[in-house]
Amino acid sequence: MRIEFRRKTVRESVVFEGVGVHTGLKSKVIVHPGQNEIVFVRNENRVEAVPENVIDSNRCTALSNARTIEHLMSALAALEITDADIEVTSEELPILDGSSIEFVEGLSDVGFEELGSKSAAGLFGRINMQDDRQRISISVGEGWWKYEFDTGDRWPGKLEFEIEINGDSYRNEIAPARTFVMEEEIDALISAGLGRGANEHNTLVLAESGYKNSSRFQDEPARHKLLDCIGDLYLAGIPPRFLNVAAERSGHKLNVRAAHRLQELCDWED
Repeated sequence: MRIEFRRKTVRESVVFEGVGVHTGLKSKVIVHPGQNEIVFVRNENRVEAVPENVIDSNRCTALSNARTIEHLMSALAALEITDADIEVTSEELPILDGSSIEFVEGLSDVGFEELGSKSAAGLFGRINMQDDRQRISISVGEGWWKYEFDTGDRWPGKLEFEIEINGDSYRNEIAPARTFVMEEEIDALISAGLGRGANEHNTLVLAESGYKNSSRFQDEPARHKLLDCIGDLYLAGIPPRFLNVAAERSGHKLNVRAAHRLQELCDWED
């Protein structure tokens, strides 16, 4: 199957500020217009956002110069922004409200510029990957994405969310879903130096019998995991509307592995 889409960047630079969810440090990210793919820049160190440049996938997706890139990458994917120079001032991107909605709105507000077209002569048939109980399946499709979140006997058990991704559906049904944590994991995460910027506004807490703070959706964890999956798979450079994806319990590690395989099997035209 051949695919073709317009290359696109932001019309002008847009700034996002906050703290990193893991470091707790102040952070600023500036998305500048670009013409050479999606590149993260820190202290003049330029790193392209591609699967082989991911150095860590524990609790976030990290490049050598930028950590927790998945929420911004997810917003870029949904808006089909293919080119940008992303300047970061700290080791971790700001968590903002824990979702990608502020990224979507800020990028949309400045508008976009087209840079030409990009096409692939042929795409893969299907990718199936598994790591223990984690699974992900990817095929050429029409933008149908599904995520199954499952905590077993622990509340909330199994949550499923499925959607056809387009600009409006992503903005309304996926982008507002925030990151989350199991209440019993909090102390261990903080002891490990993680979650220092988390609070009741940017992180949904899953207690043993329900949400400890107010949720935006009944199935918010499943929606947020799908948000992460979209961002991780966009490391391969394929807009979500060209793929059908079904994921079960997958996290950043398996997502990035799948993105790497997706990139390998995509025959881009010069």
